Amino acid sequence: MHNENVLDNPVWFSITQKHTQQAIDYGNTKMYHPDFTPFGAFIKGADTASAILEHSKLTPSFFMVGEKPKMPSSFKPPIQYVGLQMILYKKIDHPITESIVELKPSHQEEILGLVAIAYPDFFKPKTNTLGRYFGIFKDQKLVAITGERMQTEHFTEISGVITHPDYVGNGYAKQLVTHTSNKIFEKGKTPFLHVDQTNLGPINLYKKLGFITRRKLEFWQINS
Repeated sequence: MHNENVLDNPVWFSITQKHTQQAIDYGNTKMYHPDFTPFGAFIKGADTASAILEHSKLTPSFFMVGEKPKMPSSFKPPIQYVGLQMILYKKIDHPITESIVELKPSHQEEILGLVAIAYPDFFKPKTNTLGRYFGIFKDQKLVAITGERMQTEHFTEISGVITHPDYVGNGYAKQLVTHTSNKIFEKGKTPFLHVDQTNLGPINLYKKLGFITRRKLEFWQINS
């Protein structure tokens, strides 16, 4: 069993262990470049104000993950969201009846088109380059995706669980999460994910598949 302490600060350890090339290093505060994800993190007790001020020149809205950050004096207080961090310890036993394909760079336009219809602001133009993405096609169009986002040495985050509204209810999300998590296990890593605590539908889906709530994690939205 790998040490799970890195998951208490998943953005920080993803940036320091695996995604160093996709990050901006402000010292005791580190951020993903806004083309990849809107997330940043910091060492406990760090004064984040100057890093937040600098990063806001690149993007008007982003999230600090973890304890409440120290803000520049000219900024409004950050908006708090609480997410559940859920983890999976064994392969999911759920039938896969659909044809699932690993998405390539050539699918980029289709991925972003689906995201624009079905998903909020967390998905950025290069999010899907942080890991592998898998999809289901119907009628020659991409209708459901799931992929990998944050990654540490031993843990990989499942993210982007998206189904086109016209195709909801066909069990595509369950099959894609099953497929993606099993691919993560094949690499000798442990899948985890984050979901807003008010998002009861997805939470129930993940629980049915065997995910266990590990902890609550605070996401602080910063708007410059």
